[in-house]
Amino acid sequence: MARYLEVHPVDPQPRSIAQAVAALRDGGLVAYPTDSGYALGACLGNHDAVGRIRDIRRLDAHHHYTLVCADFAQMGRLVKLDNNAFRAIKAATPGPYTFILPATAEVPRRLAHPKKKTVGVRIPDHRVVAALLRELGEPLLSSTLILPGQTEPLSDGAVVRETLDKAVDVVLDDGETGTAEPTTVVDWSGGYPEIVREGAGDPGRFA
Repeated sequence: MARYLEVHPVDPQPRSIAQAVAALRDGGLVAYPTDSGYALGACLGNHDAVGRIRDIRRLDAHHHYTLVCADFAQMGRLVKLDNNAFRAIKAATPGPYTFILPATAEVPRRLAHPKKKTVGVRIPDHRVVAALLRELGEPLLSSTLILPGQTEPLSDGAVVRETLDKAVDVVLDDGETGTAEPTTVVDWSGGYPEIVREGAGDPGRFA
């Protein structure tokens, strides 16, 4: 059964955040709230996490996993950015966007797209995520919690717990996230922005 941790959405309790991070460091898979619904998260070094996420979401081998970052400086160590991408992405973060970019050598090969050598990155605008990343001290391997056959992520912690009680190790619950839209995905790997999925973030700023 998953450990259930309630946390305040604006002022997250340090003890709950520390318990979630301890589970992550111990190889756990955590369901946590973001600015675009709930997501599944694990440490980058967790070799079992990709398989567990793939099983929950029934993903294929070409799925782009996301590295959730605390800030733009951390993001810049994981992906290659030209000047145009740098300016546009920096202006849009933090926020409900995922950017697909060429991965640097700091990204484990198993987390990059097998052919394109790209990876998704994002900086959520969410206090619980910020506290989690600050305590963890590194990016989080993540995937939006969209269940098979669904188009929107789960957005209620109680529903996440009921649905995934035996599939994850921790549910970090701040109540309802307020949005059930996934992130807007922008593929910048070709040197220009291409909207792959329209979601919670305004795609017009990359038109």
